[in-house]
Amino acid sequence: MGSPSPPSLPIDEIRAESRTWFPPSPIDDEYRLYMPFFMRVSTCSSLAFFAGAALGGIHGSKLASMRFRAENSHRFPTTTHGWYLYHKSKNYNCALAAIKEGLKFGPRIAGWAGGVFFVEETVDHLRGTRDAGSTVIAGLAMSGIFSLKHGFNVPLTARTARTGLVLGLGMGLTQDVVALLEGRRLKYIDALFGRRGD
Repeated sequence: MGSPSPPSLPIDEIRAESRTWFPPSPIDDEYRLYMPFFMRVSTCSSLAFFAGAALGGIHGSKLASMRFRAENSHRFPTTTHGWYLYHKSKNYNCALAAIKEGLKFGPRIAGWAGGVFFVEETVDHLRGTRDAGSTVIAGLAMSGIFSLKHGFNVPLTARTARTGLVLGLGMGLTQDVVALLEGRRLKYIDALFGRRGD
């Protein structure tokens, strides 16, 4: 008696769900990173949430540690037991601040990451192709929105746009390499080598 096969992902349901976000298009069966849009945006947003929560937790813990030291600098303990209680209180404050800052920072990063993927998918459908160009546009668009939201001055806006350009280009080219390994044709590669589409 053979062992039962593992349950497969309901890929048809995921594909159907991702198609409800955008009107039908010739690129509907072309996926980035082997994942439909809905699966890709939820996976990457979840990873961004955990990364943001970790970074926020580290930042919050460091700030809380410095604040605790500053607030208690005039009354440092003088006994071993006093130092034990001092560090115990400091660690508690740091842990609490790390959790608060992590839960505050994680959703922000997840939201911005989800925004990048949503803009990327929208540009894909407007252009009728999936390649690094859409990812670069998404990176620049989100960096512009980020700068506008935070009221950055011109030099800082230019620096943020440069970061968005570099990250968008890196992420887009990585996805294009995966697409080429999958056997998909890319328009700009065909144009570069003078090949005509089928």
